[in-house]
Amino acid sequence: MAKKEKKGMNLPNKITCVRLVISILVLVLLCVPWSNLGINFKTYSVYGVENVNLKYIICGVLFLIGSVSDFLDGYIARKYDLVTDFGKVMDAIADKVLVNGVLIVLAYDGFIPLAVPVIIITRDIIVDSIKMASGNKGKVVAASWPGKIKTICMMIGVTLTFFYNMPFAFIGHGIQIDALFIYVATIMSIISGCQYYFANKDFIFSEV
Repeated sequence: MAKKEKKGMNLPNKITCVRLVISILVLVLLCVPWSNLGINFKTYSVYGVENVNLKYIICGVLFLIGSVSDFLDGYIARKYDLVTDFGKVMDAIADKVLVNGVLIVLAYDGFIPLAVPVIIITRDIIVDSIKMASGNKGKVVAASWPGKIKTICMMIGVTLTFFYNMPFAFIGHGIQIDALFIYVATIMSIISGCQYYFANKDFIFSEV
């Protein structure tokens, strides 16, 4: 029975698929010109924060759920030995759609600098290429600690950005904790990308 579950649509894979649906829903909410369709999301004034758009709060809640599910499906898959090739592929797709898609939209809307998604996406392309080249030669490239820090900081930073830096915005306008997490994630992204490259360049460029 356990082997059959491992080969089929097990619980981690189902969670991953739900995250992909959530990712697409977030991007639809962000990208569709709702005002042109006669749909206007309410805006609120919260203590210390003005023009809080309900659309971004909804996206923040969905993004947080998607982020938590990312850690959850990986934990369950590793603990109960339910790792599958399907899960690996879908997990990577869901992560890229959720994080990179959101970063592009947030940069377009002026919430974060354009350089952030450019750096993150470029790093992902390089790292994924290294993993693919190493995989073709039989070497598995494990996740690095800077990469893990980057993921955690990015999830926190983007969630706080959707929530207009609340509750930290109540303390004072000069404390941009959301931006701090995103900048740390960007720096860790560069560091982890360089680490992946220098740790594997001799192997991937070898003739073996």
